[in-house]
This record gives sequence, structure tokens and C-alpha cells, in this order.
Amino acid sequence: MAALVLVEVSIHNPELYEEYKKHTLATILKYGGRFVVRGAQTESLEGDWNPQRLVILEFPDIQAAKDWWASPEYTIAKNIRYQAANSKMLVVESLFPIGQ
Repeated sequence: MAALVLVEVSIHNPELYEEYKKHTLATILKYGGRFVVRGAQTESLEGDWNPQRLVILEFPDIQAAKDWWASPEYTIAKNIRYQAANSKMLVVESLFPIGQ
């Protein structure tokens, strides 16, 4: 079953975050992932949740998402993100097969 990675990001160094973005796409593609949401405008419908940036990724399964997150390729990008932003990230199994 497909998996979604949800990421809430608060950027404090926009220039460095742009560098992070340059390194990320190839790592996601390598593990069968794709962007579903990438920084689109959000609007809170309930509660006080209003992330500065929200990213949702889709992977073939939870293991592929974990393999991507722990990969040497993404670790390089991840270390840049750690310097440029504060993030919260989780993985969840999707109800639908990938791409549907």
C-alpha cells in the first residue's frame, strides 16, 4: 500500500532552503516517490494549525519512504534543511494505491 510523508516546515534561511530544494527531487525519484503537495498555500479549517510550508510526498510503501529518508543521498539534503528550517515529518499508510 502506498505511503504519504507529511512535512510541516518553518524556514528561517530562505536562501539555504532553496539549496536544499535543489538536492531533494532526485533523491525522492530514486526511491519511487513524487510530490503531491509542494509548498502550496494552506488555509486552516479547524484549530490553530497554519504551517508556513506544507509538503506531502507519496511513495510506493512505508519502507520506500523510510529508505529514502535514511538514504545517503537524502542525508546530504537533510543536513542542509536542518540548517535552513525547522521541520516536523511523519509517514502514514495511504488508503489508495500510488497515483490514484
